Amino acid sequence: MAEVLTISDRDGVRTLTLNRPESFNSLTVELKEALLTALEAAGTDDAVRAVVLTGAGKAFCAGQDLKEHLERLEAGDPAPLATVDKHYNPIVTAITTLPKPIIAAVNGMAAGAGASFAYACDLRIAAESTKFLMAFAGVGLTADSGSAWTLPRLIGYGRAMELFLLARPVAADEALRIGMVNQVVPAEEVLTTAHALATRLAAGPTTAYAKIKEAMLASAGSTLADGLAVEGRTQAEAGATEDHREGVAAFVAKRPPVFTGR
Repeated sequence: MAEVLTISDRDGVRTLTLNRPESFNSLTVELKEALLTALEAAGTDDAVRAVVLTGAGKAFCAGQDLKEHLERLEAGDPAPLATVDKHYNPIVTAITTLPKPIIAAVNGMAAGAGASFAYACDLRIAAESTKFLMAFAGVGLTADSGSAWTLPRLIGYGRAMELFLLARPVAADEALRIGMVNQVVPAEEVLTTAHALATRLAAGPTTAYAKIKEAMLASAGSTLADGLAVEGRTQAEAGATEDHREGVAAFVAKRPPVFTGR
């Protein structure tokens, strides 16, 4: 039986591939638990300096596996959506707080929680064939997996509200125009493009990247004063790294820096 999540390493980049292509990589409990474990492991592995999240087959992720969900509803599960607190929230927290860059290689349809995972990543490379769909209202649900927080910060409150209420698909070209994704490429180039970008980041000052993520995340929901305080602390921490000294020395010597992540 194939693994629901495959993991590969190359050039300091760990690629996590949702591997249920026959079901458009929809999220079962098994897959959610495997993804959360893999994200946590990537965060603590010093050999991993950047992460790519993608899907097998023609879809990135269709969101919750509704067949599994329906079984819970029909069985009279008293808390059929406990998965939000147990799985989705921890996964999005793991993505956003991962102390290294994470890139979504969106190779096809991204719906519901699948789209939300992409929004939570630091950068998004999308295939020309990709469509994003906030499908929650279509099944009588509200937003989850952090999308009510991440999506308005990418495209604005008004556009995000439209997509949530109307469940209108967004094609790749529109996603690029409104800032939902960073780059659109042919489907066959999505993973190689994302890996090339991740490799570039993996060779960079990864501790500084972690501090940038921390400051951005803290400032997104804080006052200016609180944001300045976080910037001050994280800048001091980054300034004490070997990478900072190497970056300055390389700049003065007019040579390329060699960063180690320390």
